[in-house]
Amino acid sequence: MNRSRRDFLKHSVFASTGTLMVPNFLKAFSALESFESPKRIVIVQLSGGNDGLNTVVPFRNDLYYNLRPKIGLPKSKILGLNDEMGLNPGLLGLKRLYDDGMLSIINNVGYPNPERSHFRAMDIWQTASDSDEYLTTGWVGRFLDATCEGVPAVPHYAMEIDYVLDMALKGQDTKGIAALVPHKLFLTLRDGYIGKIIEDYKKNGKKDASNVSYLYKTMVETYSSAEYLYRLSKIYKSNFPYPATSFGRQLRTISELINSGSVTKVYYVPLQGFDTHNGQQPRQEKLLKTLGDGLKVFVDDLKKNGTLDDTLVMTFSEFGRRVKENASAGTDHGTANNIFVVGGKLRKPGFYNAGPDLANLENGDLKFSVDFREVYATMLNKWLGMDEEVVLGKSFTNLSFI
Repeated sequence: MNRSRRDFLKHSVFASTGTLMVPNFLKAFSALESFESPKRIVIVQLSGGNDGLNTVVPFRNDLYYNLRPKIGLPKSKILGLNDEMGLNPGLLGLKRLYDDGMLSIINNVGYPNPERSHFRAMDIWQTASDSDEYLTTGWVGRFLDATCEGVPAVPHYAMEIDYVLDMALKGQDTKGIAALVPHKLFLTLRDGYIGKIIEDYKKNGKKDASNVSYLYKTMVETYSSAEYLYRLSKIYKSNFPYPATSFGRQLRTISELINSGSVTKVYYVPLQGFDTHNGQQPRQEKLLKTLGDGLKVFVDDLKKNGTLDDTLVMTFSEFGRRVKENASAGTDHGTANNIFVVGGKLRKPGFYNAGPDLANLENGDLKFSVDFREVYATMLNKWLGMDEEVVLGKSFTNLSFI
């Protein structure tokens, strides 16, 4: 971050929180100054269960076409990556990132005793639990708890660019913040009921922040984060040609926050529509085009502004699909899947591991070989500088994609 941005952020943050007359809340921002690493992650959630086999396609494997006579992608349309595997034609943007050494593909990601329910499977991925374990906090939320321990919470330390905050960003003591258009959140709060309460406290409040109710504490934290984001929004406006899609606008918002010097460590953005039980091929290709085109411009934006090397993007879906197509030219809920990791400092770009073995299935499903929590552990430990055991409850093998 350059000096002018750093000075702006420091003074705007302290000025905004100071106007709330909550001295202890300043400690949170003081604590953030001690975090030297600028590294951050962007998590893209492909909601609905993306079909990994028609995303990263084993086009030289006859079993693929035998099991998918209707929805198997023609070899002529596939974006070849090597002699065996290629990308869905909708992923031209990711193909370009692959060619530039900025994409790592991790195959066969899953966990023991997988779930096929959307809600339960997503809950497992968001909480990083075992399939028979029910947790009430998300893995990013627990990262927030550990990071903000001993200081008042900083909601914008993790942000979801959406209307609703997913479980992943909810900790025991600290939660992230959700806003589709973050800088407008402050205007809404300032002119609404919460703003009137805050103004009343500024005039009449005498209590120390540690003694206020949980509800008031939450309002103060949200208001302060919203004001911080509002001030931040004035620094950098992107002129890159993001796709005219909701996902493109969400990525533009994230790039503007990153390139403005936000202290946010985790950004979270959902992309809906991957539950392709029927008519899968055109629907999925359109969704993957939205993903690939958006991420390509996002990477170009960060690279131009010198922030790419400190940013890691990960995509995931709650499960993959069955290997054999169904009677409706679609696929039903399956198990293991692939994950994309995008960044400028990947240690192992390209294919991280071997593709799925279609001759060795388990009840018609792909077998997993990489536990998804190994991916989380790697990002926590190697990228964010956090002991994964503190967040995940136990130790997992760290992978070498970073």
